[in-house]
Amino acid sequence: MYHGDRTNAFYEPVLSVSEGEATLTMPVHERFFHAAGAVHGSIYFKALDDAAWFAVASLVEDAFIVTASFNIYLLRPVSSGELLAHGRLVHRTGRVFIAESQLTGAEGQELARGSGTFMRSKVPLTPDLGYR
Repeated sequence: MYHGDRTNAFYEPVLSVSEGEATLTMPVHERFFHAAGAVHGSIYFKALDDAAWFAVASLVEDAFIVTASFNIYLLRPVSSGELLAHGRLVHRTGRVFIAESQLTGAEGQELARGSGTFMRSKVPLTPDLGYR
């Protein structure tokens, strides 16, 4: 479902998922840069949200998950290498899940961190969504 998403052709992420956790890697491209020559915060958000979202989605097999809210802390800029986001589920109650994620650069420096609230939607996971 993730690697077949058309928007990901622009970002070129690679995702791996295990129970309650997800790891995403994404190359840094100049097309991601803001005017000051570093990766725009929207790219940080995408990596953090995707990692946290899939940590939650790894435990839900019947419904599409939606991000209800997401807090992000931008800690330092990056302009080369690769981004690595790791997400993990930290709490679940019925339809609501909380996950955290951390973004690091190629040399292990922490770039950003975030946490989100995710919910089950009414959209069932089916093959027409790309779900397998």
